[in-house]
Amino acid sequence: MKKFFALMMILVLALSLAACGKKEEDVTPTPEPEPEPAKFKVGFIFLHDENSTYDLNFINAAKAACEELGVDYVLRTNVPESEKCYETAAELADSGCSVVFADSFGHEDFMISAAKEFPDVWFCHATGTKAHTEKLSNYFNAFASIYEGRFLAGIAAGMKLNEMIEAGEFKAEEAKIGYIGAFTYAEVISGYTSFFLGARSVCPTATMEVTFTGSWYDETAEKEGANTLMDRGCKLISQHADSMGAPTACENRGVPDVSYNGSTLASCPNTFIVSSRIDWTPYFKEAIKAKMNGTSLPTDYTGTIATGSVKLTEVNDKAAAAGTQEAIDTATKALQAGTLHVFDTSTFTVGGETLTSYLADVDTDPAYTPDTEVIENGYFNESAKRSAPYFDLQIDGITLLDTAF
Repeated sequence: MKKFFALMMILVLALSLAACGKKEEDVTPTPEPEPEPAKFKVGFIFLHDENSTYDLNFINAAKAACEELGVDYVLRTNVPESEKCYETAAELADSGCSVVFADSFGHEDFMISAAKEFPDVWFCHATGTKAHTEKLSNYFNAFASIYEGRFLAGIAAGMKLNEMIEAGEFKAEEAKIGYIGAFTYAEVISGYTSFFLGARSVCPTATMEVTFTGSWYDETAEKEGANTLMDRGCKLISQHADSMGAPTACENRGVPDVSYNGSTLASCPNTFIVSSRIDWTPYFKEAIKAKMNGTSLPTDYTGTIATGSVKLTEVNDKAAAAGTQEAIDTATKALQAGTLHVFDTSTFTVGGETLTSYLADVDTDPAYTPDTEVIENGYFNESAKRSAPYFDLQIDGITLLDTAF
């Protein structure tokens, strides 16, 4: 009997050892899968929201670029030109954004502060002037040759003036354009001057009056400005301000309008002629891909018609003069070929004189000291010295109704 129990114990022990071995084999941990790499993320800062034609143009481009590239993105709207911009930029950097964009001139100093604090994040700023003087490896400015787009839109305006003159609606010497600007910055001056030169290239008797609102977005002020200009005899209105104020005023009074940053056809079908705008999608894509791939990005980037950065809407044949699209197409080819220059000094005077030399404030300082020769080969060479506009001349034929902004 003792032998029987001894054999049984040996058998139980052997089975236990076998079971233990089996159990040890079963619990061998399975290697954990490698975590997926964090998705590339981009942040955007906008001065206003979708109600601003300017910001909506940026918002649409941001979404298009990021969705095409398959990257995550965060949109921050209604960010003022104040310390709030720095706080927003820092929050986006802290949250994992590899690139942060901002869209308004007054955001620049706050974006620079964020760039200094987060050296591994790229900060890209539209319309700014200081990237080439700050010399930070992670801070960039961008703009486009929108003065070419405005010149083309001006041709459409001049064609309309000619049509109204030929129809006997007013005399040639009464071909006065009205323009609503936000501020007396070089960006706005470059814009309204190029628009005027485009109009006068086909309607040589055209003149222009400009009023300013002191705000990028003030629908009431923009509408009042348009009405004031129309009351003063302006036959066509354009703008560099961001609301529907001016286009709506024109539609209400039946006065032709050339808008900016997008079509107003849906709301103003009887008066909208055409609109020019910067398409920021090409730049957003280039900057994002450069950061992703570890390649370089120009400190000052200037988009052009050729890069798809300067665009016009379709011409509204209901309001535009016959032959407008053909005239725009002809001028576009000349601009691209380099046989036409928007600021050709033979086409305008300043104080009755043709310019042969001019120092512009390119390396911006607090006193806006002129520092760079910009008349080259017979034209004011906008965009060659930095991406943001620096054309700030007051040429003959344009009257400013106020200059406090």
